[in-house]
Amino acid sequence: MPRAKIHVGLEIGTSKVCMLVGEVKVDGSVKILGIGTAKSAGVRKGEISDYVKVRACVEDARRKAEESSDVQIGSVFLSITGNHLVGVNSTGTYRLPEREKQIHAGYLKEAEKIARGIHLTDEQVIVHQSPRLYRVDGFEHTAPPVGLFGKTIESDYHMVYGLGTRIQNSIKCVRELSMEVDDVVFAPIAAAQYALYRDEKESGVLLIDIGGGTTDYVLYLNGAIAASGCIALGGEHVTNDIHMITELQFTRAETLKIREGHASGESSHDVGGIKIPVDESGFTHQDVKRELLNAIIRERMLEILNLIKKRLPAGALERVGSGVILSGGSSAMRGLDQLVKEVFGLSVNLSTRLEISGVQANFQDPQYITCLGLIRYAQYLEIEKRRTSSPFTKFWPFGRKS
Repeated sequence: MPRAKIHVGLEIGTSKVCMLVGEVKVDGSVKILGIGTAKSAGVRKGEISDYVKVRACVEDARRKAEESSDVQIGSVFLSITGNHLVGVNSTGTYRLPEREKQIHAGYLKEAEKIARGIHLTDEQVIVHQSPRLYRVDGFEHTAPPVGLFGKTIESDYHMVYGLGTRIQNSIKCVRELSMEVDDVVFAPIAAAQYALYRDEKESGVLLIDIGGGTTDYVLYLNGAIAASGCIALGGEHVTNDIHMITELQFTRAETLKIREGHASGESSHDVGGIKIPVDESGFTHQDVKRELLNAIIRERMLEILNLIKKRLPAGALERVGSGVILSGGSSAMRGLDQLVKEVFGLSVNLSTRLEISGVQANFQDPQYITCLGLIRYAQYLEIEKRRTSSPFTKFWPFGRKS
């Protein structure tokens, strides 16, 4: 008889470490049992720079998650990000044996193997693969063409690969705390499992997840991933720009960005100045012109958004019917939606999906989208019964121990 299952999502980010415990019930509904967060230390641009500090942060988040959920955590679904992760599209073409006319699952596997034959260095490994499209004798199919008749199969896949050593460091951090890794998931693909609806993926949608040290993105066209990637810039780079130009302390620059900044570029938001009072450390007050503050924010965010735009396939934006969805802790920046609309020429919405029960008040903040997506990803694997054939257990050399 089916029973409810508990899954845990872990995100090791530049700004925070988040561990979320979710219960997937028999009827398919999900309840959040608890959450643990810790201010991140030892992470730079989404990648581990100080292993000891990161491990302490993960341990702290785990303790809080266990206390709030009353669950002893033994394994996690781990999101990964970083500029070393690259998303590419690849096609595998397989011609059936001379006397064979009907397509069997084994022939699709052969086409898949060929698609996986992208050139990688010895240090790189594939961490994700998902089918995009199939063609039989040139005719397109969105579902696997098993049982159909034809001579030549073409299988289009989206692959994500990265440096094995960097991913292994994250896995090592988890295992040294007596936990296992159920699967590793590229962060924007995890976020999409929660932030995007199926019909949005079908009509075309671009998800942009703006964190502290990185900005991740994933583009869906016709229900499949068409592009994904990571830009090693995020909200903390905006804060650092403000800090460097205004000479304000970093924490004060962050507060100024959140409370007073506006990314839209509209002149109505550039009027006047902001008086910064004396603080307890003895820094004197100063005035910061709104025009300067907004220009700093806008310039950096334009850089990030244009980098994403340049990486998308030619003509892809013309096929996006559901616009841009923003998520991540830095996505709530005032006026950012207007700037994104200006850059991409598409409608823009902030992800506010709340379909998971439990301590919901915590999850109105888009910074938790990736962890919520990890729980959805785990649920997906359960439903599809793909545990033994997941990309992680099948291809990742540092996978779950037997």
